[in-house]
Amino acid sequence: MDAERSGLAVATLACDKTRHNRRASPLVKRSKAAPSATLPSREEVVSFITHAQGKVGKREIAQRFGIKGSDRIWLKQILKELEVEGIVDRRGKTVHKAGQLPPVVLADITKRDRDGELIAVPTEWDEEEHGPIPTIILAAPRKPRPGMPVAGVGDRALLRVDPLQPGDIHRYSGRVTKIIAKKQAQVLGLFRALPEGGGRLVPVDKKARDQELQIRPGDEGEARDGDLISVSVVKHGRFGLPTAKVKERLGTIASEKAVSLIAIYAHNIPNEFPKTVLEEAEKAKPASLDGREDWRDLPLVTIDPPDAKDHDDAVHAVPDQDPNNAGGFIVTVAIADVAAYVRPGSAMDREAQERGNSVYFPDRVVPMLPERISNDLCSLRPREDRPALAVRMVIGPDGRKIRHSFHRIMMRSAEKLSYQQAQAAIDGRPDDVTKPILDTILRPLWAGYELVKRARDIREPLFLDLPERKIVLKPDGTVDRIFVPERLEAHKLIEEFMILANVAAAESLEKAESDLIYRVHDEPSLEKMRALSEVLASIGLKVPSQGALKPELFNRILRSVEDTEHQVFINEVVLRSQSQAEYSAENYGHFGLNLRRYAHFTSPIRRYADLIVHRALIAALELGKDGLPPDATRAELIEISAKISAAERRAMAAERETIDRLIAHFLADRIGATFDGQISGVSKAGLFIKLNETGADGFVPAATIGDDYYRYDERTHSMRGDDTGETYRLGDKVEVKLVEAAPVAGALRFEILTRGRVTGRSGPSKSGAKRPPRGFKAGKAPAPKGRTPTRVKVKRRGRT
Repeated sequence: MDAERSGLAVATLACDKTRHNRRASPLVKRSKAAPSATLPSREEVVSFITHAQGKVGKREIAQRFGIKGSDRIWLKQILKELEVEGIVDRRGKTVHKAGQLPPVVLADITKRDRDGELIAVPTEWDEEEHGPIPTIILAAPRKPRPGMPVAGVGDRALLRVDPLQPGDIHRYSGRVTKIIAKKQAQVLGLFRALPEGGGRLVPVDKKARDQELQIRPGDEGEARDGDLISVSVVKHGRFGLPTAKVKERLGTIASEKAVSLIAIYAHNIPNEFPKTVLEEAEKAKPASLDGREDWRDLPLVTIDPPDAKDHDDAVHAVPDQDPNNAGGFIVTVAIADVAAYVRPGSAMDREAQERGNSVYFPDRVVPMLPERISNDLCSLRPREDRPALAVRMVIGPDGRKIRHSFHRIMMRSAEKLSYQQAQAAIDGRPDDVTKPILDTILRPLWAGYELVKRARDIREPLFLDLPERKIVLKPDGTVDRIFVPERLEAHKLIEEFMILANVAAAESLEKAESDLIYRVHDEPSLEKMRALSEVLASIGLKVPSQGALKPELFNRILRSVEDTEHQVFINEVVLRSQSQAEYSAENYGHFGLNLRRYAHFTSPIRRYADLIVHRALIAALELGKDGLPPDATRAELIEISAKISAAERRAMAAERETIDRLIAHFLADRIGATFDGQISGVSKAGLFIKLNETGADGFVPAATIGDDYYRYDERTHSMRGDDTGETYRLGDKVEVKLVEAAPVAGALRFEILTRGRVTGRSGPSKSGAKRPPRGFKAGKAPAPKGRTPTRVKVKRRGRT
């Protein structure tokens, strides 16, 4: 969610039916136009602003009092006078009485009172001018709805407020209308020391990297040149740089190995476990067989990435011996029983809920749970007893699940495999580990997967082909290489089995009429569908017509561009047209997977949502006493869903930014080098480029594209030159030159070398031709060496 400071303040409307003659003020410059005879007095205008309900500005006041024509100049002057005298406050085009909160206010939620009610205060308040800061008590929603914003302590939110009592300007009741920021991030940057003392802060945010902060001598604390620091902004002056004071020295950014620290601190990701949490984890004892089924003889295996440290899922498949299900299979998925160790309300539970999920960086993992739990007691190590929650699924010969059952078990993994290792064995290259289990374990797994795959193909979820790049670091933390891992059938096997288990969990909880947290994914909005239609039309394609919106429609689009120049481009566009998946206590299905009900059950070590589902299953199916508490309310699940959805978005942003910074470090010594890439985004400001070699994202400012005036066409996602007709469109393949790399901000700036498509009045031209040197014009020699050609963009009449 965007954390920009908002200037939103909506003032009020009221009514007073009396009109009086204008009262002149010496502070207001008199208008040359004579005002009408009947205009409201200053007191009437102030009363109108004070007692109103809803937005009020110059237009609303004019409508209320019938002010028209030249009298609007008088109204503008009156409002300016009232503002100068401190009687009203104005923000943008809205006004409200000074010292009183407007009906809608931006506020920070600071704490809970003894009754558990959230308390907020306005984000901006001048105590010297208006007195004590008013408090706002947030009322819980009576009927929570899907998507309703659920706030917590530390959030910044937009509130609709009313005085608790008439005339009381110090205490208000409030209702959240929109969450602006989840736990406002720190102001972070790189400290650059000055010889005379003090220094400057270079922000880590790529959007604000030109907005440095000044740190005065004495305010730098222990910060040294090159350190990563967090600061508090002391003053925003009208002139010069804003000043800041160092709050904390976070360490030095001497190598890429420390780059993930920036994202961790910038997004307020909890990085260290409190002492009480670690003590609780260390005191945990291995679970016993009491109350569990003994499945230690079942040869379950784990299949994970080769560098995985925790293993929370194991699988097994065998042909069904039931003659009524000839050709069918029994697929078993066992998941680490985290609920046995992390009890509701415990220190570990509170910390896990705060973290929401584990966060994965190339150089480190910020886990949701302490290592004693995630890497030891709950990790399904081979040949060691481990507690698990298992689902046994009977699959028919058509690949559809016939029935399933959940069991609380004690298991013993037969073997730990990597995706590559398992796939190599199936492909005829077994090693010493996989050869003994090839026929008994691996081949039945693949046979069961072939059945499940049939049902998946019939269901037809959304099939997006987007390569995922992986960064490999050297021992010193610098980037070794960037590559696209091969997509193996072993990956798909585990994915499909996990999806089956997740569906089974949601079905069992719904059957038991138990509340749960769903994993939901809404269908694309009409606005996004219109935008997709326009993009497809720009390359001569149409959105296929059909009834209800289904993933099948997008798959038909994707199949139509397979093995064409538009394949990667259209895959990106289709991805952008999709809604974002989230967690919710209300079920509205999973559009991308084409499933009516879906919950996350298979990764409780790294996702809090899965732990909630485990507890719900334990309680609903009477599998133990450590399930979801009987007093757990739906309102609590709604709040937890909102918190962990926000934590997921926070983790995704942190991981993405870290990748950007690492790649910027990797390319920093290649300034001037040329790269092949593709236009991945178009805006008024310029072109976004994704490089083929590394997947790095960079920017080409519009002002540096050729020697023309380029206009942005939102409908076709393109930039087009007025004189030359050259057009750069989303998805075009281009060659670019790297002209700047800012590793701390993760920003790259390119110069485009490829000419755009020419279809305008200048006549057609071959797309992709090499752009001539800057300053070159037909019939003229290039600019002499040593001189920078002057680049002029003519602003013609009528252009803005």
